[in-house]
Amino acid sequence: MKKVLILAANGQIARLVEHRILTEPAYQDIDLTLFLRHANRLSDLADNSRVKLIDGDLTDAKAVSAAMVSQDIVFVAVVDHDVQNRLTKNVIAGMQANHVERVLFTNVLGIYNEVAGEFGRWNTASIGSGLTSARHSDELLQSSGLDYTTLRLPWLNDRDEIKYTVTTKTQPYNGVSGSRQSIADAVLQIIASPDKYSRDSIGISDPATQGEDRPVY
Repeated sequence: MKKVLILAANGQIARLVEHRILTEPAYQDIDLTLFLRHANRLSDLADNSRVKLIDGDLTDAKAVSAAMVSQDIVFVAVVDHDVQNRLTKNVIAGMQANHVERVLFTNVLGIYNEVAGEFGRWNTASIGSGLTSARHSDELLQSSGLDYTTLRLPWLNDRDEIKYTVTTKTQPYNGVSGSRQSIADAVLQIIASPDKYSRDSIGISDPATQGEDRPVY
């Protein structure tokens, strides 16, 4: 069985990933460890033999490290906007201490000034000071020696369709918005094939929204 740890496991995208892993035959060889504050929020999964629930805080380095034991892949389902980047530092330290290599780390679009035009200006202004910690999170990952993928998310909507394109770090971001279902699908594609986008930073978005100057809901 492949062991996948999801940190911040009660987020909307995390829940979509968890549901598909636990219900689709393609992912039946995966066991989940779900780490979140107030684990009772996922009490509906408590009796599932493929699920382990951990009640913990990402700012607690010891708790994060303990959750890493025997994991194959870590999905960090939250952006590190902490001014000290404690989330990223704790994840890196925990993975290194437990010899876990593969991590998918959620981040935001615009950390490389790769979003052009009026939307790029609006995006930078809207994220504001959070962009500094987001950039530093990515820099810490790049220098960590881990097998990382930074996931640069667009402005999200709850459309049911799975429709997205992936751009790499050196390419302009293509689109402004995307569905949470699409982001979950991109995460699952990497979990299924962990060599995909290894040591890379990818933008994920609905290309049909390219050229819009505000998010598409």
